[in-house]
Amino acid sequence: MTNNIEINNISKKYSGFELKNISFNVPKGAIVGLIGENGAGKTTTIKSILNIISYSGEIKIFGKDIKKDEKNIKKEIGTVLDDSFLSDYLNAKSINKIMKEFYENWDEKVYREYLKKFNLPENKIIKEFSSGMKMKLKIATAMSHNPKLLILDEPTSTLDPIIRNEILDIFRNYIEEDENRSILLSTHITTDLEHISDYIVFIDNGKLMLNIEMQELLDNYAIVKCSRQDFEKIDTKDYIRYKKEKYQYEVLVNNKYEFENKYKISTIDKASIEDIMLFYIKGEK
Repeated sequence: MTNNIEINNISKKYSGFELKNISFNVPKGAIVGLIGENGAGKTTTIKSILNIISYSGEIKIFGKDIKKDEKNIKKEIGTVLDDSFLSDYLNAKSINKIMKEFYENWDEKVYREYLKKFNLPENKIIKEFSSGMKMKLKIATAMSHNPKLLILDEPTSTLDPIIRNEILDIFRNYIEEDENRSILLSTHITTDLEHISDYIVFIDNGKLMLNIEMQELLDNYAIVKCSRQDFEKIDTKDYIRYKKEKYQYEVLVNNKYEFENKYKISTIDKASIEDIMLFYIKGEK
């Protein structure tokens, strides 16, 4: 088994929205970034993986069907979701007592180290925490039972840049310590993913748009800026989307070097993950 998560053609239909035949893997030793607009289907995908909602299709975690072996599988998963399922009237000390009963592998020493690292008080109730403190507590709780897999939904969204970078380092170290571990990380802060992700999965309006290695994306995707005359010479097969600006055309390509050699257009800029998302969502075919 080379993947900790295998997703095959999962679908989920709501009134006004449908997740349509999503398939991708989360390999061992990898961080997979899940991106898309709010409402694109990221959280629906995560809730399907965790068997929180019903769905069609097949999901295997650690080679096992999540619907058939949910209890044992979830012992090996750490999660950070929008709803932590923890009462606002608990404190960090009481959470430690609860988790010791819930997880066989709960490591109180590691938990207290995270509390100290994140400067979180043990006796203050969660209701009195700031949003950033709540998120840091969720992360500490998710990582303190030595999980094989982390599934994280917007874990850095409420954190300032310094703490965000610290958390990202923790995630990367978590993977480097054990090559059998994996992280599925959903976030709208795409710059974070450029620093730590090995793969990018992009969902838009319930459809899978991209499933690609990060290095391939950074190496091959680019934005071409050209005049209308030059744009009209470009074969439609050689670009993905374009945008017509006031004085020029901007074109997203996924074959930077081939394109440059074929068309001899000098203005070709590196495309960020955010650029690529915007072209897919707002650009024209």
